Amino acid sequence: MITGTRNPAPDGTQLATAWQTASLLLDYPDDGLLGRRPLLRRAAATLPAELGEPLGRFLDHVDATPLPELAADYVATFDHRKRCCLYLTYYACGDTRKRGVALLRFKHAYHRAGLVLGDDELPDHLAVVLEFAAADPTAGARLLNEHRAGLELLRLALAESRSPWAAVLDAVSATLPRLSGDIQDAVLRLAAEGPPEEEVGLAPYGASSGGPVFLPDPRPSRPPSRPDTQGAHR
Repeated sequence: MITGTRNPAPDGTQLATAWQTASLLLDYPDDGLLGRRPLLRRAAATLPAELGEPLGRFLDHVDATPLPELAADYVATFDHRKRCCLYLTYYACGDTRKRGVALLRFKHAYHRAGLVLGDDELPDHLAVVLEFAAADPTAGARLLNEHRAGLELLRLALAESRSPWAAVLDAVSATLPRLSGDIQDAVLRLAAEGPPEEEVGLAPYGASSGGPVFLPDPRPSRPPSRPDTQGAHR
């Protein structure tokens, strides 16, 4: 049975720090990640234990793992396992026409906040959403909670496979309200049935708004560049 966990009550600064740190740790691992490790450790140390400790455990794994191995594991985890997809609308919509509408909702939220993504960038990648949430906590938390069932399924799938990234999802989950019965039911349905499927008639993503013509694959091996929010990459 899926049960919620008691979350701490972090303040706004701590939430933003947790989301920004998790965002960077869920990006494709490269030399930039290695260079940010001291900064990320200092950030994790400022957080309540339920947030900071899992992030610290993942950083321990980064310290102990050669970068090529870490990158290969990232691809194997998030490219090759449907239940470990980092694109949030995939859980709720699968590859159906509804996914295009859901993606536009993310884009509109970013536009209202003054953030612009390129036409080749999918706005529902979890690293992108978390970075946006760090810059706009109210709108970002709303998006995360709307896709809580998918987030929880991702967390459980990573934990089941003993993935080191499970710790990062533990921290993200701890920033959100406790799971309700409805969300638990949705997670169980997703686990049993998988995302929706639609074999014909896929509506093109962005067709009504000047966006890309085709709905991209939901699981590319490396996420696109992310919106410039608080300058955390610099």
